[in-house]
Amino acid sequence: MFWEILEIIGTIAFSASGTVVGIKKRLDVFGVGILAITTAVGGGIVRDTLLGNVPPLAFRNPTYIFISLAVALFVSFFVIPVVKNRTVILVCDALGLGAFTVTGASMALSYDNIMLIVALGVTTGVGGGVLRDIFVREIPQVFKNEIYAMASAIGALAFYGMQLFIPPNYALYPAFFIVVAIRLTSMYYGIHLPRVRNANIMSDKKLIK
Repeated sequence: MFWEILEIIGTIAFSASGTVVGIKKRLDVFGVGILAITTAVGGGIVRDTLLGNVPPLAFRNPTYIFISLAVALFVSFFVIPVVKNRTVILVCDALGLGAFTVTGASMALSYDNIMLIVALGVTTGVGGGVLRDIFVREIPQVFKNEIYAMASAIGALAFYGMQLFIPPNYALYPAFFIVVAIRLTSMYYGIHLPRVRNANIMSDKKLIK
């Protein structure tokens, strides 16, 4: 029950962010709804497809799709108050990132492949946001702003390590808190990963046009 509540909170936050992006891009109601759904369940759909778990869970149990549409409708009418309460959305987003990351990692556990476990944990956590940004022709935020995908990767890796010593059901929770702690800490202190800079390229106007 606790885990379901976390996933619902994450779904609300993810779909709200997708809705806001859709409104900013001046999409019609269909486009806004699709962005909301994509952001919320897109990562899980990609994960299930990669695992051969088809049709994806989001379609077999469309509860989260319906939640996403309800959030999109609500945010469309109250977008200004939602944007003003950005901190609340970001905190809920961090909770969702942690929950979805660990859920994705746990679903790949039977393969006993650390690369697959981490990859599917990250895909579940950030895949929807990446698809959202691609749909609106932007560089995905996880590639350039704050520590987001990295927090997901560290959490998935921590889950893999801990489940070697304690039952997976117990390893879920500390791994979840690791993701949330890293994400919230990076937001609070404005911590970013270093960017690649090359003085020769940056000074060559022909290359940066």
